[in-house]
Amino acid sequence: MKRFLVVVDMQNDFVDGALGSQQAVSILPAAVKKIKNFDGEIFVTLDTHFDDYLETSEGKKLPVKHCIKKSNGWKLNKNIESALKNKECTFVEKNTFGSVELPELIREAAGEEEFSVELIGLCTDICVVSNALIIKANFPQADISVDSACCAGVTNEKHEAALETLKSCQIDIL
Repeated sequence: MKRFLVVVDMQNDFVDGALGSQQAVSILPAAVKKIKNFDGEIFVTLDTHFDDYLETSEGKKLPVKHCIKKSNGWKLNKNIESALKNKECTFVEKNTFGSVELPELIREAAGEEEFSVELIGLCTDICVVSNALIIKANFPQADISVDSACCAGVTNEKHEAALETLKSCQIDIL
């Protein structure tokens, strides 16, 4: 059985930048360990916006410029980047919460084999839950899980609420 790890938006702006938090910083050691010890293919999503971000639908509702392509905030956290060295990984840029491209990439990588998908990253209540649900909708029979120790929400309460939503949608919480 193939194993896939999805590392969601572990970018500077979400860790300690424009939208960073102490909770995000605190999960770094666990996320780094998970990546280093993971035996399988890794997909890394990158929240990707452009200079017109504040004019987009998302930008009007969250008027904080973040993850502008090629900026320091868009880049992966240096600890995560270091952990990914020498790993087989595919980077997936996305300009909204969930990636519709990600399930196709997983399908291609899996071929005819059964597989499992584990997700870690930021933010539990926005991009992690969005990607987990998109993956579950595309692969309802696959084992899909989220490692809660390697995720952080906008707040602790929203993190916990997202985990409850994931459980309700039959996504395992580790």
